[in-house]
Amino acid sequence: MQVPLIRLQCGVNSYDWGKKGQSSAAARFAAATPSSDLTIQDDRPYAELWMGTHPSNPSKDLTTGRTLLDLVEDNQALLAHSVAARYGKKLPFLFKVLSVNKALSIQAHPNKKLAEQLHARDPKNYPDDNHKPEMAIAITPFEGLCGFRPLGEIAHFLEAVPALRQLVGDDIASEFSNTVKASGDNTSEAATAANKKVLQKAFAALMSTSEADMTAATTILVENAASAGSDFAGGGVSSTPGSTLAELVARLHGQFGPDCGLFVLFFLNFVTLQPGEALFLRADDIHAYVSGDIIECMASSDNVVRAGFTPKFKDVDTLVSMLTYNYAPIDEQKMDPADYPYVTLNRAAYSSGSSALLYDPPIDEFSVVRAVLRGDGSKATFDPLDGPSIIICTAGRGKISVGPTVQEIKEGYVFFVGATAECILESEGGPDDEFITFKAFCEVEDHSNGA
Repeated sequence: MQVPLIRLQCGVNSYDWGKKGQSSAAARFAAATPSSDLTIQDDRPYAELWMGTHPSNPSKDLTTGRTLLDLVEDNQALLAHSVAARYGKKLPFLFKVLSVNKALSIQAHPNKKLAEQLHARDPKNYPDDNHKPEMAIAITPFEGLCGFRPLGEIAHFLEAVPALRQLVGDDIASEFSNTVKASGDNTSEAATAANKKVLQKAFAALMSTSEADMTAATTILVENAASAGSDFAGGGVSSTPGSTLAELVARLHGQFGPDCGLFVLFFLNFVTLQPGEALFLRADDIHAYVSGDIIECMASSDNVVRAGFTPKFKDVDTLVSMLTYNYAPIDEQKMDPADYPYVTLNRAAYSSGSSALLYDPPIDEFSVVRAVLRGDGSKATFDPLDGPSIIICTAGRGKISVGPTVQEIKEGYVFFVGATAECILESEGGPDDEFITFKAFCEVEDHSNGA
């Protein structure tokens, strides 16, 4: 049987929005594993490190060169029979490191039914028939756009930002404000439905703006942002300070020029994350990443519906029609990790304040544990799982053990751990060092015995 601890060689994708050279965590982590195909170039952007079995960029066994997809197809026990029975002979999740220098597109990922329809209709632009809920955990300070703002904030911007109101239109902007005022604090099903309907109408009006009107409105917006400074958009009413919005408008205009994304800023929550903080994005949730390095885990899919901040294929009609139009303060979008119950910390780990936190989104394909082991000799023993895991080290160094197999692990090293294997991580460093790992896994209940 295949030893259930496999060091992986993982590919890094070079997209325009990635951080350049050694400033990219994705590049540094990829380069930690020797490869004749990778030499980090200072002027080249490195965007995504992929860890998993997705055929677009499958990870490989460092020793044999075989793809992880081949290995798990040949040995179903590495996945666990329950996982293979439900998801097939592949990992049900795709694990990534993203290094974002330039904003990613305004986007959403389709639900399962829509993904199947889009793939059948346009397999070139929608290469998968699977949904793509995803979770982002910050490695470095991170900025992003996530979900629609509380409607009162959007109504405020439609009044306070002339260029935005110009694109949406006076009639629709007034209808939006009147609907939001009429609903007040009413959270009934009827009031929520009315709010979502008028939100979709206003957003659709913005997204259908002609290129000429967008260019003219952008000139006004950028001039207002530059001249108003901290009072831009009547700062103090929204959750995003006026000075922050002004800086974002200037920065993103510098990256993309006239673009609908500059105005989408006023519809979406602007979020900042510190290392260890996380977001979960359901299928059909609108979002865009702006800057920073993150761990990302998602259902195994590469489907993206884009509509702004991108030179790639845009599908505005699909985006506008597919969104949930859920609206809420950004704090409701963030995840609250909990202590992971299936790990044992040794005395050194306890006394140094080490931790293992579980990020457990409301889906079955994946969960992630972030372990921080402080000081030399801190040890975390993870109970066996009835499912596969991938572990990446993002800081520090130590040892990883599965049964009698012990290997070095340090920044950028990636390992696959097969099902039913106890895994031990132990730090090796000075008293102030942190050995940080992220472990993505899938475990599903096995009902094959009829239980």
